[in-house]
Amino acid sequence: MTHEPNDKPTRRGLLKTLAVGAASAPAVVRGRNLNDKIRIAVVGMGGRSNAHGKSFVELEKDSSANVEFAGVCDCNEGARKSAQLAWSERAGHRIEAYDDMRRVFDDPNIDAVTFATPNHWHSLCVILACQAGKDAYVEKPGSHNIFEGRKMVEAARKYDRIVQHGTQCRSSENIVEGIQQLHDGIIGKVYFARGIAYKIRGNLGQHAPRPVPDGLDWNAWCGPAPVHEFSNFQLRRWHWIWDYGNGEIGNQGVHQMDIIRWGLKIDDHPNQISSVGTNFMQQEVHDSSAQTPGVLSTSMKWDDGRMIEFAVRDWYTNAEAGFRDKYPFVQKDFPVGVIFLGSEGTMIFPDYSSYYTFLGRDRELGPHASEPGSPISDLPHFQNWVKSLRSRNPEDLSAEILQGHMSSSLCHLANIAYRVDRTVHFDPKTETFVDDAEANQLVSRPSREPFVVPENV
Repeated sequence: MTHEPNDKPTRRGLLKTLAVGAASAPAVVRGRNLNDKIRIAVVGMGGRSNAHGKSFVELEKDSSANVEFAGVCDCNEGARKSAQLAWSERAGHRIEAYDDMRRVFDDPNIDAVTFATPNHWHSLCVILACQAGKDAYVEKPGSHNIFEGRKMVEAARKYDRIVQHGTQCRSSENIVEGIQQLHDGIIGKVYFARGIAYKIRGNLGQHAPRPVPDGLDWNAWCGPAPVHEFSNFQLRRWHWIWDYGNGEIGNQGVHQMDIIRWGLKIDDHPNQISSVGTNFMQQEVHDSSAQTPGVLSTSMKWDDGRMIEFAVRDWYTNAEAGFRDKYPFVQKDFPVGVIFLGSEGTMIFPDYSSYYTFLGRDRELGPHASEPGSPISDLPHFQNWVKSLRSRNPEDLSAEILQGHMSSSLCHLANIAYRVDRTVHFDPKTETFVDDAEANQLVSRPSREPFVVPENV
């Protein structure tokens, strides 16, 4: 790790029918002493579950953490059994397998649950966990829509649960340092921020219906979302389907939106949002069934005049930031990141673990820090969560669930403006659009029994 010229890293000190009896859940971790071993289960054996499992195997080696990777859960029998076998071998002890998250919530031996499900399940998972007296960690974005995100926060508050959001940059030492430098005025008064998510996605494929594979509970997989005909496209490409995912801005962009909010100290929603985009490459070139835009350009403005931009591109594109000509060590492609513009210079966060400042008209290199390989900070983020489980203080969390809701909502707002195809005006206090019934329909989604996100959690 390098720190130049400032070598001083800084850190910031399912449903109503499934939840019968949850209101009486204890407001403590199973009534046990906070020094007892914390037993954790992971729900959803998709790609991100690997980061969860790997982190918990590492944490088991740390006696001070005193945690146990205790369970895996998935409604797909094949994925469930495979995960149980693989993680039991890596952990060196038997890990229980659950076919239904309700069994996880009912198990008194499970203290906390992490969720690596598709987006359409995220908020309901957290709500049910909180109602069952379990603490939670949820992957980004924390919600599929704005309404469900707010209910997730309300559940965490009502049941006094510790809920971490999977925006891991908040636990990256270098990112923390860079944000502190920004807040300390290294580039002067910040007047603008821009986020980018440029990832070549290739041909995402087509929806080709076929019978549901043996061992997969497709009804449970769809959960609170509509049940469409099964296909590998639905199962594997859900990020790009409106009913299940939130497109690239929700998949990748939430990380950068979170850094923007953090850097600008934004604690409220914008009141004006514009988005234009296209799905040209997927629909016209690849003939894909992807629904969400591959190219999206969004502008947002707050009541006080602050403004940000965000850009998504899914095919070949130039790099951004324009500093590699002078500073070749800056990440070559800069495919994801944030640019802050200030009265005295600029700052970029070109990955998950680096920042650079460029000062004055000549863009002279200022304070910066980087780490080889630009790793995403999974383990530190889980370490922070475990520490907070013991302190029982939500303020100890790097990415407490309210922050997750606010950052996820920026992505939802961008998508809504794109889908209605006009500038929209949002009331931050009510979290609804002003005199816009069409846009307000997209603040939530039709419920599907029995997988209902309740109005009153």
